[in-house]
Amino acid sequence: MAAVPSTQQGMGPIPYDGGVAFRVWAPFAPSVLVAGDFNGWSKTANPLASEGNGYWSVDVPGARVLQQYKFFIPSLGENGWRIDPYVRSISLPNLNSVVPTTDTAYDAPAYSTPAWNEMVIYELHIESFLFDPTSFNHLGSFESAGSKLQYLADLGVNAVEIMPLGQFLGDVSTGYNPAYIFAVENEWGGPDAFRDFVNQAHKLGIAVIVDVVYNHLGSGAGDMWQFDGWSQAGTCPVDGQSTNGGIYFYNDWRAHTAFAHTRFDYGRPEVCQYLRDNALVWLQQRFADGLRFDSVGTMRNVYDQNNDPPHDIAQAWALLQRINNEIDGSQPWKITIAEDLKENEWITKSTGAGGAGFSAQWGAAFLNTVRDAVIVGDDSARNLAGVAAMVSQRYNGDAFQRVICTETHDAVDTKPDDGRVPDRIWPGKADSWASKKRSTLGAALVFTAPGIPMIFMGQEFLEWTAFNGNTELDWSKLTTYSGIHDLYRDLIRLRRNWFNNTRGLRGQGVNVYPLNGVDNVLAFHRWDQGGPGDDVVVACNFANATYSSYAIGFPRPGRWRVRFNSDWNGYSSDFNNSLAYDTDADGPPLNGMPFSGNIGIGQYTCIILSQDGS
Repeated sequence: MAAVPSTQQGMGPIPYDGGVAFRVWAPFAPSVLVAGDFNGWSKTANPLASEGNGYWSVDVPGARVLQQYKFFIPSLGENGWRIDPYVRSISLPNLNSVVPTTDTAYDAPAYSTPAWNEMVIYELHIESFLFDPTSFNHLGSFESAGSKLQYLADLGVNAVEIMPLGQFLGDVSTGYNPAYIFAVENEWGGPDAFRDFVNQAHKLGIAVIVDVVYNHLGSGAGDMWQFDGWSQAGTCPVDGQSTNGGIYFYNDWRAHTAFAHTRFDYGRPEVCQYLRDNALVWLQQRFADGLRFDSVGTMRNVYDQNNDPPHDIAQAWALLQRINNEIDGSQPWKITIAEDLKENEWITKSTGAGGAGFSAQWGAAFLNTVRDAVIVGDDSARNLAGVAAMVSQRYNGDAFQRVICTETHDAVDTKPDDGRVPDRIWPGKADSWASKKRSTLGAALVFTAPGIPMIFMGQEFLEWTAFNGNTELDWSKLTTYSGIHDLYRDLIRLRRNWFNNTRGLRGQGVNVYPLNGVDNVLAFHRWDQGGPGDDVVVACNFANATYSSYAIGFPRPGRWRVRFNSDWNGYSSDFNNSLAYDTDADGPPLNGMPFSGNIGIGQYTCIILSQDGS
């Protein structure tokens, strides 16, 4: 009897009472079958029926969850075995698709994602965060990372941004070469372990943001490459050698990226549906609290450029708008973050205005400017005017449309111009006084400038080893440099207004004082609504000089108390513990402010002052 299309809705394996339905998109295949544990891996027992639109489906009575399976395309012979593009879990070590359980068992209590202005993000890579001797490859796992969630909560972090989790080919990866984007990397524990990680995080008040890669698949692309046997003849005109990848990818010059010849074909509705479905699976079925989109510039433009209409990819822009609209319409409290790195305000402009509709984007200009200002050795070469501009920068008038940082996985990798900030300040002497002072000065700007602050794993305990994806964080540094950890903890607490006297650090308001061009001191006023407990004044000394009585402006008269002094020798025994004192703002107008007072501030030091709340 001829196969009959399934009436079950959805893609991939669809469990139902008494069996499992299977559906796959393979428009150029003459026929498709499914084989697995349920039919003794027969290549003839369960043919799929054509639905007439490139999709194939069938109900398989008796099939059940957790059984392994693959699709088989007979016209390709023994090369016709295919992992399901929608596969949620892949078995080890034989790399078969696995029918997922329908019981997600998320048991965390009611959880609310932090508001953008309250969010503090910690970027981490599962495989190298903390090694797990019980894992498949003895590298990191969801279980080992989960064991550090209490540590992150104590640090004050309320969001973790996890580098990509999709199944990749091979044993070691930073995640940016995915092969199967619906499958959670099995060597890290797979979907069940990720579920447990999300549960643990939510119980501790920590949001989980997942990094997704929709600009390309990894080189080779696994079974996704020429999935149903078809591809456009010819080679890539850009590199002159890459062949074309078939139905999921562009089959012309648009397929080329800096990573592989595997840019998704955003002109095919089925591919757009595939990527849209993936985004919603992470948010709606795996209960992630947000998504970070890798290299959006590589999606919207063939060469990752602004103002380049001949090479723009309009279909990708429409897809980004579609995904953001759907998320805003169903779960508006969940954040979407773009890595575009081109200072393009249209990325975070609303879709109604023609923008891509992201909640926020990584602030590349902030990262580069602040890193340069603390890394350069000569005080006279520090670009304080540039830093001042970055403190006040915003996209579309909203300070919280940008994520600000001095370290990310890209910025601290092994490329010649990258690396951890302490090691860039003094290569080979990253634990020197200068490295500690200036790297923490940059961190202080991250937590006091308007924006969503983010740090990269290990930054808080002076990790200086460049990130390569397979070297474990040196957790012994947490003990050795516990004071640096405490400095980050204290900054995070002030940023989150834990003591009800620094609310302004969560506000939109910022006024950067004019620079005098001599002293290398940058000061600014932060506020939300204004008033005692809200107004905050920040002073950052970018000079190798101590000022014992330095006059700056204040928005209100009265006593201003020092809440933070990065030169305190409790943070590091070699810090100078320069006198940073409470001050009375009873002086004349200064820096465009109605009042002034004197402060003490040490070398390469940040101090934070505020008034007691009522």
